[in-house]
Formats: sequence, C-alpha cells, structure tokens
Amino acid sequence: MLAIVILSGCRQSQQKQNIPVSDSFPTELVHFEPYQHNPVFTGTNANTWDKKIRERGYILFEDSIYRMWYTGYNNEKADRHPGYATSTDGLTWKRYSDKPIYDADWVEDMCIIKHDSIYYMFAEGRNDIAHILISADGINWKEKGNIDIRKTNGEPIDKGEYGTPTIWYENKTWYLFYERGDLGIWLATSKDMNVWTNVQDDPVLALGPDAYDKYAVAMNQVIKYDGKYYGYYHASDTKEWKEWSVNIAMSDDLIHWKKYEHNPIMQHNRSSGIMVNNGKGYRLYTMHPDVNVFLPLGEK
Repeated sequence: MLAIVILSGCRQSQQKQNIPVSDSFPTELVHFEPYQHNPVFTGTNANTWDKKIRERGYILFEDSIYRMWYTGYNNEKADRHPGYATSTDGLTWKRYSDKPIYDADWVEDMCIIKHDSIYYMFAEGRNDIAHILISADGINWKEKGNIDIRKTNGEPIDKGEYGTPTIWYENKTWYLFYERGDLGIWLATSKDMNVWTNVQDDPVLALGPDAYDKYAVAMNQVIKYDGKYYGYYHASDTKEWKEWSVNIAMSDDLIHWKKYEHNPIMQHNRSSGIMVNNGKGYRLYTMHPDVNVFLPLGEK
C-alpha cells in the first residue's frame, strides 16, 4: 500500500514537470534529482593507490550504514584494486584505510551480494576475465577463482574477455549477467557457482536499435520491484566509447527484456548506476568517473 501511495504522489509531481511516465517503469525507478553537492566521493587526486576511481563500484545499505566498494588506481598502467568506504547518510563518506582492502590480484568493476552470511564479490580481473572473491565481513577477501562459463551445449564459451559480472540469486539459482567486449549482455545460471551455463548463446540484451546504446552495453545491477525485474545498464552511443549513460530495462523472467522508451535516464558520462534502497526509497548512485548521487523527487 505504501508503494502505491508513493507512486501516486511521484506521478503527480512528474506530470507537473512534463516528464514522461511509463506504466512499466515506475517513476521512483527512473526519475531523480541530482544532489546539490555532487560528487560525494572521488579519487584522492594525490599520489596514492586510489588517485583515481573508475567503473562500477557497489553500495549496500546494511544496519543503517551505507557500505561502498570502489576501484582505485594510480595511473593507467597500474593494477586496479578495491577500496572500501562507509557513510551514515550516503552523502559524506569515510575511507576505511589508506590501502586497498585486497591487493593480491587485479580487481575492478565489482558486484557485491550477501548470501547466508557470506559476502560474494563478482568482479573483473586482469584482461577482463571475471572472477569471484568471498569474505565474512566484506573487508577481508579471499580469491575463489575465475568464473567457468559454458555454452548451452556444455562446451566452454569462446576464448576472450567476459566482464562486468552482475549477479542475482533467487529460488536456489544464481543468475550471472556478463558482457563480452560490451557488445551485448549474456545470462548464465548455476546451482553451485562452480559451473555456469548460458540460458542461450545469444545476448539477452543486445545493442541498439536506438542510438543511445548502439555501440556498447553492460549490466550493472538487477533489482526486483512489484514482481518485475529491472536491470540498470551502462551504454555508449559512440564507437570510441567517449561518453557513457545509465539506462534501464524491464523483464518478467530475467531472459526477455524491454528497454525503457525514454532511455537514457542519466547522461553526460555519469554511468555505472547502482540503486540503493535505504528503507525510505531508492537513490541512484553513478560510480564513474566519480560517485554522484541522485535523490528521489522531493528529497532534500
């Protein structure tokens, strides 16, 4: 009942502003206002391991604390490693340490999920090969190994990169979304996280046909809202990938997706969008090239 009341109020606000509304894409999932003091988190811009940050970080809201994992690096030739920061309001952040929380290998573009009291980090490794790390506290991580993805016939997928791993868990099944060169989003499933099998050997979310995602797509996050799945993905409308945007698609089964007719929902190189529900509503954080937050309409 609460969701209905919120939705009704937001729709009235949107209509006053002549912003498009779609029945398949509720206002609270697609329309936000930028926080006036953005960005809320950046690289240090000093000679540290996290002088710069990049690509997808991830935020979980747990026990009234915002927990953020981010990718830091010093220069283009340096390895990428994860850092960790916390916040009580999601606006002012404190770094956990002046060192990465894991530096034994290359880690970037991570997705974090907590399952049965264990944190799982699905991330890109060196050469854009996806791997999994595990942790009891979200801070101290151990390598679990590269993700083994198979075609529908059981054979390994073709050699080459497979990155931006995005995870969903439901009904004792793990769902893994991944991209290959950002040229489409594939879906594989697993019961044990040891072997993953494609649900089909073609992308479940393809490039285009519109210009905004004609040249690159990669899934960042999947959420479930009112019985439907919503996938937030980043995309580019140029061959050179000069600028990225945040977009959304909806599905009833995680396989067949409908893109929002008013994509992109964020432009101007604000990408790698992550939705965070703080118990009062959703905020949209964009994680690249800095962390910016976009608040629900009406939130100050």
